[in-house]
Amino acid sequence: MDQEKTSFTDLLKNSVVDNFNTSISISKILLTLGIAFLIGLFIYLLYKRVFSGVLYSKSFNVSLIGMTLITALVIIAINSNLVLSLGMVGALSIVRFRTPIKDPTDLIFLFWAAVAGIVTGAGFYTLAVIGSVVVGIVLFLFIKRASFETPYLLVLNCSGDRSEQAVMQKLKAVVKRYNVKQKTVTADNVEMTVELRLGENEPAFVNQLTAIEGVRDAVLISYNGDYVS
Repeated sequence: MDQEKTSFTDLLKNSVVDNFNTSISISKILLTLGIAFLIGLFIYLLYKRVFSGVLYSKSFNVSLIGMTLITALVIIAINSNLVLSLGMVGALSIVRFRTPIKDPTDLIFLFWAAVAGIVTGAGFYTLAVIGSVVVGIVLFLFIKRASFETPYLLVLNCSGDRSEQAVMQKLKAVVKRYNVKQKTVTADNVEMTVELRLGENEPAFVNQLTAIEGVRDAVLISYNGDYVS
């Protein structure tokens, strides 16, 4: 029994010693960080290209490159030896990120940068590059396609039924589709809120709406479903 315990202990020690390798090739470090930087730069450029929120944050976008590089660096260190990997797991468990994420798309880019760094740091360079290209193409196609049909809210006030009918006829002619969301009628005023899809049309048609007799004012608001901008 003692011999079996000793054998198991020796086996465990030998396994730890075999995985304890403090020497990391400089060429491997430079290659890994170089690929991680290129992938992070690709994420940076794509985020800047497809951003459709209210206010673009360059600092957030730059942090995507930093996250890719730092994550790759951590994975290189973890792969170097088993003991250090256990210590890093405990150290990273106390890290808390409290910066609020306002747009779900930003969370996708953050997770993408972290995963790209992990895969690159683990040495799967082909997977990291091909995976990032595929993810980038998918995000570009879907996000840009969605931005082409940005919904708008049209809020207008008119004097009565005649001017309201004239506005509806104008909307049928110039917008891709519309849907009346709210209508308030008083003795001398009709207030409507209409959701619009302009397609390739320019929002300059609002000037034509205000030129219709009986239309007092018209306001066009960009709307993404969560907040008004």
